[in-house]
Amino acid sequence: MSTVKTHVGTPAYMALLKRLHFYIGLLIGPFLLVAALSGVAYALTPQLENWVYADVLHTSSQGPAKPLDEQVLSAQQIAGPDAVITAVRPAPGAGATTRVMYTDSTHGPSESRAVFVDPVTAQVLGELNVYGTSGVLPLRTAIDQFHRSLLLGEPGRLYAELAASWLWIAALGGLALWLANPAATSRSGSVRKWHRTTGLWLLLGLLFFSATGLTWSRFAGSNIGVLRAEFGWGTPTVRTTLGTNAAPAVADEHAEHHHHGMDMSMPMPPAQTKQFLNVLNTARGAGIDADKVEIKPGRDAASAWVVREIAPGLPTQVDAVSINPNNLQIVDEARFVDYPLAAKLTRWGIDAHMGLLFGPLNQLVLIVTALGLVFMVILGYLMWWRRRPVLARQPTLVAAWRELSGVWRCAVLVLAALIGYALPVLGGSLILLLALDLVLTQGAATARTADESA
Repeated sequence: MSTVKTHVGTPAYMALLKRLHFYIGLLIGPFLLVAALSGVAYALTPQLENWVYADVLHTSSQGPAKPLDEQVLSAQQIAGPDAVITAVRPAPGAGATTRVMYTDSTHGPSESRAVFVDPVTAQVLGELNVYGTSGVLPLRTAIDQFHRSLLLGEPGRLYAELAASWLWIAALGGLALWLANPAATSRSGSVRKWHRTTGLWLLLGLLFFSATGLTWSRFAGSNIGVLRAEFGWGTPTVRTTLGTNAAPAVADEHAEHHHHGMDMSMPMPPAQTKQFLNVLNTARGAGIDADKVEIKPGRDAASAWVVREIAPGLPTQVDAVSINPNNLQIVDEARFVDYPLAAKLTRWGIDAHMGLLFGPLNQLVLIVTALGLVFMVILGYLMWWRRRPVLARQPTLVAAWRELSGVWRCAVLVLAALIGYALPVLGGSLILLLALDLVLTQGAATARTADESA
């Protein structure tokens, strides 16, 4: 690094880093606050859902469960003859209900309806609109959509991508500033000391938030998807076309955070509801042994049915098999043990980001990290407010960059261009940030000229 000094006696690269860290905190801080607080709410959704929807998610009935086809038939009578069953989730254990999801002409492209059935009595306990391919319940959907897009749809997703894109730079920048002068923590004021100490303790968690959050983002996430596809790191899923050797498609690990249109199956005559039990038994015989599973009928007569495990956490149970409903033969299978390492890491990262990997402990870690980020942002604004006169005299980004050697000026430009290309929202916001900084730089130069001529 260049050791050229700025006019305030600070190495140019340190002045550059300090100014960038300051801008991130000041301008991106509000987005980080919203993402962190809404993330805390999302981490608590399992408990909130169990409380809000207790009347349909749980039952006090005791005794042996009715056959699955009888439960499906009971739900179908409520849904109506024109309803298209898209998935069935049998009760995973005593006290839980069976969920039958269907669509009809009244549902939008990302909506379906879930009928909750008491498995012991086969009585319908209630219905709820659910969203996306994973059938997310309304409360989680509302919190998720606010966390991802501020309830503004696709344009609103830019806020979350902006926060995730800059968070890792803020975290690593803070680490670099500490490494450059670790003794400053002990002699600095209490606010700065708490800010630095908290950042060091939460560093890995903040980097994790940034990396996993970017996989859900619109632009950076697309780039990550292209990279994974290029290197064969996609998550395999089962082939469902009967009578062919077509290659399997790639699964969407983010389904619970996405609200895509549901796969449409054919309307099912009541007599065919027995297929759910037959297909499930076949899948059990093929090693699908998780308590939580989902059965998806074929889209048409030429499509296999799919039974997949939906039990996130450790041990990870997300195996899937496709089954020919005509002869109950296994068509294809996808086993987690056979996933590429990158796909396994992605699965674990997504589950951890959603608080599902380690259960309540995972939720606690997420909440502590997110609240720690909120604490750091608040302390950052407090430091800015107290040190406004000092900050006004410090070098701007452009001024600090100009003090670097020619080689390092070029290196900074190339690095910024590469990061901006990989993370387009960061790149676009960086241009706006530099425009603001250039205005401040020109203003500072004008003020100095006026002082010298006075």
